[in-house]
Amino acid sequence: MTTPNTYQHTRIEGAVALVTGANRGLGRHFAQQLLERGAARVYAAARRPESVDLPGVVPLRLDVTDEDEVRAAATAAGDVTLLVNNAGVTHFTGLVTGDLAAVRAEMETNFWGTLAVVRAFAPVLAANGGGVILNVLSAQSWHASPGNNGYHAGKAAQWALTNGVRMELAEQGTLVTGLHLGAVDTDFSASYDGPKGDPAVTVRVALDGIEAGAAEVLADDWSAHVKKSLAEDPVRLHDEIRAGAI
Repeated sequence: MTTPNTYQHTRIEGAVALVTGANRGLGRHFAQQLLERGAARVYAAARRPESVDLPGVVPLRLDVTDEDEVRAAATAAGDVTLLVNNAGVTHFTGLVTGDLAAVRAEMETNFWGTLAVVRAFAPVLAANGGGVILNVLSAQSWHASPGNNGYHAGKAAQWALTNGVRMELAEQGTLVTGLHLGAVDTDFSASYDGPKGDPAVTVRVALDGIEAGAAEVLADDWSAHVKKSLAEDPVRLHDEIRAGAI
């Protein structure tokens, strides 16, 4: 499910893309499918670029919480037209009694790291004609979850960030798309015992969305259900989650 954006439609074929957290999981799928769709170049950014094992990409060192590395990446990849902010972290931490350092670390990566990359690459995208930013969010942008509310808070902040930079970058012609998804079958969700989606399908839906000029992509039924619930009494969704719906 996508929400249309009136700014522009985007062709991936011929684009120059950068994917953060591209060495594994969803990020690796993004890099692979971008190549398969004809991207001219794909920078696969990771904290340890030597861990990037996908043929055809350009490995790039990038810890999104390191300002020097963010600036260096924007300089090295000055031809980027499509930015995928995929890097994220969860420490499965509660807000009231959980480790506050872990909560801060989640916010540091999911919110501040994403913002740092957006700020560094916005001028690059402008110089290259506007381009696209895809922020990988979560259905948990919209709902709390027992034992994982540090992540929920970080993703909620990242959702607000996405809406804000969409407005701020509209004038330079940059499409800003938010991707919401439930659990997918990657290392990131290895400890989760519930149903998981196919990451390849999630990425395909996301890339279809940005080619259609979508401001928002809901990758699965759970994300669509959660968004719809926002207009209802929040206790109903909380009770559903506590009952094991996710």
